[in-house]
Amino acid sequence: MKRALVCGAGGFIGGHMVKRLKAEGFWVRGVDIKAHEFSRLPADDFVLGDLRDPRIVAEVVDDGLDEIYQFAADMGGAGYIFSGEHDACVMHNSALCNLNTVHEAVAKNAGKIFYSSSACIYPESIQTDPDNPGLKEEMAYPAAPDSEYGWEKLFSERMYMAYHRNHGIEVHIARFHNIFGPQGTWTGGREKAPAAMCRKVAEAENGGEIEIWGDGEQTRSFLYIDECIEGVRRLMESDFAGPVNIGSDEMISINNLARMVAEIADKEIRLKHIEGPLGVRGRNSENTLIREKLGWSPAQSLRSGMEKTYAWIHAQVKAARA
Repeated sequence: MKRALVCGAGGFIGGHMVKRLKAEGFWVRGVDIKAHEFSRLPADDFVLGDLRDPRIVAEVVDDGLDEIYQFAADMGGAGYIFSGEHDACVMHNSALCNLNTVHEAVAKNAGKIFYSSSACIYPESIQTDPDNPGLKEEMAYPAAPDSEYGWEKLFSERMYMAYHRNHGIEVHIARFHNIFGPQGTWTGGREKAPAAMCRKVAEAENGGEIEIWGDGEQTRSFLYIDECIEGVRRLMESDFAGPVNIGSDEMISINNLARMVAEIADKEIRLKHIEGPLGVRGRNSENTLIREKLGWSPAQSLRSGMEKTYAWIHAQVKAARA
């Protein structure tokens, strides 16, 4: 039986990965600073621990691990990342998690390690057009991310590849593009745009209004969680290190995302535009490389994923009001 460690298992993507690996027959250990908020995970072992602490990492990265999945990070949506108020914590906390994990993986001779990077590593200067044609992996340099979150992700990409070159550990890196779906953060300030839109529409009366930051014409692509997990597993089973985009190339404006959710909810909703943190003007995944290297790319429609996500968040809103 293969043995895997999922770092950040108490979070959105990590929790889904635990379930996928168990379904495939792995023995799975999860570790996180908190338990999963929405699901009882089927992990064989779950350690409540802080990956910033090297003693915890030494405990959970034991001899005999075949695979490590490193999702743990200090992160959130635009309201958290682009406010500027959390930059030091984001860089310090996430870098420590990565430094400790890859160092211990080499010391314990782990089989291979996956690192979850982000589309936020791409230069701000090539994301000023809402009709962004797509970000190719080679466009990461010359580097100029739009946030300290992006800079930390880019640093950690380079660190993992340096450990690969210097110590021989097998490394796989993916740049995620806005992953969403059920059992993720949907309120509290760290939620991302799809969850925020679902919550706002679920809470609004029919004929009411919801707030949109900026003019709402900024664009993004969003990837449903099941396809993210599938892409990661295919990457880990391949001989390709990456970095590679794992994201949808179906781009949509924030205004149209809100309208899509209102249509799913069968509500008439007015949009009220207010000031707020925005990030780049246009961001989209370009999937030529993943098709070339893995013979696969995400294909599920945004609408399909949003229908499932809205149903789950609507249920959470109802439960919170009960």
